[in-house]
Amino acid sequence: MPQDEIPALMPRIPGHQFVLYGDACSGVPGALHETTFASVNAVIRRLRPQPEFILFPGDEIIGLTADADALRAQWRHWLDHEMGWLNRATTPLLHTTGNHTAYDAMSEDVFREMLDLPRNGPPGQEGLSYWVRRGDLLLVFVHTLWTGLGGEGHVETEWLESVLRQHADARHKLVLGHHPVYPVNGFSGPYQREIGPEHAGRFWDILVEADVLAYVCSHILAFDVQVHRGVLQICTAGAGTAHRMPEGVEYLHCVQAALDDDGLRYQVLDTDGRARERLEWPMAPFSARRWRELARGEEEAPVTGRLGQGRRIEVRFRGRAAADTVSSAQTLLSAFSPGSIAPVWIGLQGPRQTLTLIMGREPGRSPHYWIGPNIPTGEDFDVHLAINPDMGPGGVLCRPWSEGRWTSLAAASATGLETLHWPERWSVGYGQHGSQDRRFAGPDLRVMVAIT
Repeated sequence: MPQDEIPALMPRIPGHQFVLYGDACSGVPGALHETTFASVNAVIRRLRPQPEFILFPGDEIIGLTADADALRAQWRHWLDHEMGWLNRATTPLLHTTGNHTAYDAMSEDVFREMLDLPRNGPPGQEGLSYWVRRGDLLLVFVHTLWTGLGGEGHVETEWLESVLRQHADARHKLVLGHHPVYPVNGFSGPYQREIGPEHAGRFWDILVEADVLAYVCSHILAFDVQVHRGVLQICTAGAGTAHRMPEGVEYLHCVQAALDDDGLRYQVLDTDGRARERLEWPMAPFSARRWRELARGEEEAPVTGRLGQGRRIEVRFRGRAAADTVSSAQTLLSAFSPGSIAPVWIGLQGPRQTLTLIMGREPGRSPHYWIGPNIPTGEDFDVHLAINPDMGPGGVLCRPWSEGRWTSLAAASATGLETLHWPERWSVGYGQHGSQDRRFAGPDLRVMVAIT
């Protein structure tokens, strides 16, 4: 294959292959974002084969003007010049609204006029919210800042629920909107950064109940993936906006994806065309023979060094939680090197005995926390914890052993355990070196591990 071409991931069986990217904030000739957006488009143009369709979850243009004619001019420049390379008749380009493009009634009208999207949305949102069916794939686009409901961070849910029920036969379902539901990289703030709390809970319940594969969003200038009750949240906001959060970690990008009956695969391509991140979802379960039980106390670690792409660790914790009089930290599993603070500690903390993973990346720097569910005091528990470095900060996940739906632990970090070098000793039920400090206080603890 010629060096300038980038091989696209393809469905392994009949399916779909497409591109996701958002937040260019361009549309102004000669401006900085025109150059940065072009650098991302140049990568998409190198894909072979080209995508079947492109999904753009908002903020195509810089917008945010009170002048409707100036807004139209930005859209024309974006569509006719910056995206002039794309044959939209053969490769549909599907959009969501965004805070730079649909921020008041005037801009909502211009959005409808310039993009002429399907008018099958709820009353008052025709051309703003809509759905598209492509064979066994349903795409639903929601307006997460509808002026008729209150503006930014507000989204209706009744129409979404109705559309998903109407298309219950769709093998694959993706929902797209501009604002995340769950915080990205620790950047949080209702309405401004995420969908407002009065909508978010019901919104996610609907996705779970309808067995939606993923909610695709942008807005937070990063690439991020996490999962909640089995539904992915994929944030892609690297299409050209020059400033990103945090600098040095996030990068301009597009996401090329393949979807089939075996699941979703994607590669996140930077402006050099290099795949910086990859994922296959759902995670393939381990066979029974891959699991082994760890003895209580200290032993040689079953894995050391950095986990490469496609590798993960899964741990099963069983036992009985301590009584409600215990609030000190209790170790389930600690990974450490002699003479240093453990870079990975998994245990229960506080009076609610909250499942917590603490990771120390480097000496002298504060550790990062991942916070999971509370374990009922005095009761039996059986919890499955996964560490998947391919998912970045969203790659610390848990679920009850008997359930199949994973949920990412809450974190305020922009990176996960992908750069961690696992040390040579593990300890079960105790702090490092068999220390009684942070000892598990329950009557029983059994730990099993499986590693790719």
